[in-house]
Amino acid sequence: MSEFDLIQRYFTRATPGAVLGVGDDAALLRIPGGMELAVSTDMLVSGTHFFPDADPLLLGHKALAVNISDIAAMGAQPRWALLSLSLPEADEAWLQQFSTGFFALAQQHGVELIGGDTTRGPLNLCVTIMGVVPQGAALRRSGAQPGDDVWVSGRLGDAALALAHLQGRVQLVADEFAACAAALHQPAPRVALGLALRGIAHSAIDVSDGLLADLGHILECSQLGAEIHYDALPVSSALRPYLAQPAGQHCVLAGGDDYELCFTASVARRAEVEKISVQLGLPLTRIGAIVAGSGCTVRASTGSVINIGESGYDHFA
Repeated sequence: MSEFDLIQRYFTRATPGAVLGVGDDAALLRIPGGMELAVSTDMLVSGTHFFPDADPLLLGHKALAVNISDIAAMGAQPRWALLSLSLPEADEAWLQQFSTGFFALAQQHGVELIGGDTTRGPLNLCVTIMGVVPQGAALRRSGAQPGDDVWVSGRLGDAALALAHLQGRVQLVADEFAACAAALHQPAPRVALGLALRGIAHSAIDVSDGLLADLGHILECSQLGAEIHYDALPVSSALRPYLAQPAGQHCVLAGGDDYELCFTASVARRAEVEKISVQLGLPLTRIGAIVAGSGCTVRASTGSVINIGESGYDHFA
């Protein structure tokens, strides 16, 4: 099977939202009036971001999900994607499953695949995602204000706990691992939440590298600090027994791969945020506050400071 056969068979779909999609030297897009284009890209490398024998169906989902999550954090509507694949071989069974997982999530969020590239080499996946947001309405990292509540969606740490189990650092029972593995392999991008937070949140980011690392980006860009209440962090019943242990603290504070949204909003907006939570059927938890200064302090219920000696994942640390 040639490279062009591979693209035609597994990755060419109708793109009614684009002027021109897959099949030419470049795609052509028409941006609606009064909108800005939000663009992000993420690379997933075999052996670094996923196990070499990862289920291709789940991998197709995750490759797109982690990119849509970035668009969600900007309060943008995802629209188009580019997919570049480095493949050791043209394994048709693998490609069928990968593309099925990819397009299932793409259809769920109205994303059209409009191009990309394929080459032979070590297994690497790179997605570039594009979305639209009204001019001036994008959520940014730099907008946090002193006194803001710090919120997080969903639960933290399950994906990191599943990885810890797979690496033999903790031992979960079957049903606990199954629940946590879903968070690791099939994250749910919080697009609806990002859209609902326009005009309400002062800043936002998706939690991909760990809560401390990603909240730290908001703090750095906003030139402020934060105080987080450790006991307020939303966690699953599988993770809760580990919270007093270094392994659990790492999962919830620095483990990453959560793909939840962390955002800040004025205290005066609490009722609106709580209403969004009810409307979306998505838990939104207030975990602390933005303060003057710099850095993030995590406090236990006793008031003592929890320091785990790391903030999150860094490829070059």
